[in-house]
Amino acid sequence: MPFIPHTEQDIRDMLSAIGVAEIASLFDEIPASLRSNLPPSVPPQVTEMEITRLLHERARRDAQPLCFIGAGAYDHHIPAAVWELTTRGEFYSAYTPYQAEASQGTLQLAYEYQTMMVGLTGMDVSNASLYDGGSALAEAVLMAVRRNRRSSVRRVLMPTTVHPAYRRVTETIVRNQAIELETVGYESRAGTLNLAALERWSGEDVTALVIQQPNFFGCLEDVNSLVDWAHTQGALVIALVNPIALAVLTPPGQWGQNGADIACGEGQPLGIPLSSGGPYFGFMVCKNAHVRQMPGRIVGKTVDLEGRAGYTLTLQPREQHIRRSKATSNICTNQGLMVTAATLYMSLLGAGGLARVAAACHANTQALLAAVSNIEGVRPAFIGPSFHEAVLQLDAPARSALERMAGAGILGGYDLSQDYPELGHAILVCATEKRTDEDIAAYARAMQGALRVARRA
Repeated sequence: MPFIPHTEQDIRDMLSAIGVAEIASLFDEIPASLRSNLPPSVPPQVTEMEITRLLHERARRDAQPLCFIGAGAYDHHIPAAVWELTTRGEFYSAYTPYQAEASQGTLQLAYEYQTMMVGLTGMDVSNASLYDGGSALAEAVLMAVRRNRRSSVRRVLMPTTVHPAYRRVTETIVRNQAIELETVGYESRAGTLNLAALERWSGEDVTALVIQQPNFFGCLEDVNSLVDWAHTQGALVIALVNPIALAVLTPPGQWGQNGADIACGEGQPLGIPLSSGGPYFGFMVCKNAHVRQMPGRIVGKTVDLEGRAGYTLTLQPREQHIRRSKATSNICTNQGLMVTAATLYMSLLGAGGLARVAAACHANTQALLAAVSNIEGVRPAFIGPSFHEAVLQLDAPARSALERMAGAGILGGYDLSQDYPELGHAILVCATEKRTDEDIAAYARAMQGALRVARRA
């Protein structure tokens, strides 16, 4: 809210009405050892005018660096209409109540979103969103284990080309549920899933295989061969996909002979600002055969007794709605406001607009690679087709180079040294449709200067 309307007298009156002497008494159940006083860095209270001036002054200190970082969250252009409409009161304050049919507008929007996601992914059914991309992958793993009853083990093959943060989230959620995540390596030259490495599981009981497309390095996997291999082994396929890339790449519903079984991912590229890391939203789609194991809400369309269109929650398999033991998820938060923005974004751009965004991202990333290819000490880490992102290997520590580039007003990429030490001094770079030729030239100059200084350090 824009301001706190309660005066000191209001507070005293409310405390008196409930028979409490002071606000602190409302928290007496919290042990004293867990309480903390106001941090010394927080200044004493000031007036509204003073705090407004202070915040404006601090906002002016923030630079507007050029962003060449991707790694799962992308600096895309968002049409002004998206959030102008999303923050209207009808959307901003709406929430699907448990008597869901009372909120027809909210349900209709979720239904439209689901329809768009089904069209984008080539799958049969979509839920009304999840918490974020990492938890969506974890939910997909749990869903595959529940669904694949032919598998007597709980073994999921997790390539190292899958987003490292998503792998950690999934491991955290499933490790105490007797689910084993087995690592699959990548080919050092191509940066893609090693098909030969999968042969060690041929003929064995495998529950599911995860495939990220494009993978974390931006490289394109041979999804057709991977899907067909997994299905031959009796395993389900979980596709982790970038929604912008799906505008130009084969959708997971058409991978291989029978398509992926479940697809999920991060919805942030669809009109959600970076916002220092969130809130974002996760999406999930699947084949009809698996729908009853899908977590989250699914909105359906019907007609009433007078023939008018109506919307309702068709499936709502959370612990609030059914017995806890029957729930398919306890963490499948629906990010309704983010979904509103994504639906508006997809509506405004349409299929053609999304394809143009994807094409521009790919062209700019290729232009970036061309601009740095002649810089001493820089080379692409992998060969083969890619989309949106690429890995560069440097002849100096990546952290030092990126810090110096940041000092020049350029966020130069994501340091891969912690997650992929075998790549040496490597960074993941990305150029979205927002980057101009001048931006890319500035990047090349900053990279060249940063490496020159880093080598001497």
